[in-house]
Amino acid sequence: MQIGLLEELNEGACQAVIAPTSKRKLQRAYDRHMCKWRHLLENVFCDLKEFKKIAMPSEKTDSSFAANIYLAATIMTLR
Repeated sequence: MQIGLLEELNEGACQAVIAPTSKRKLQRAYDRHMCKWRHLLENVFCDLKEFKKIAMPSEKTDSSFAANIYLAATIMTLR
């Protein structure tokens, strides 16, 4: 991340959650707990993309698309 982008995020109500690279001389502070939750959430979305109906939504209604997401999440939980 560029320093300018971090300054813009800090001015607003945003917070950078991505951990800095370990090779940087100046390490910036970040919330490790929030970074772990972000990583977990990214993994869930990655697992959801395994299901073709969710990766390429072809449903006519929002409710049937939501039903497919619930079904996929249930299958993932039962694995």
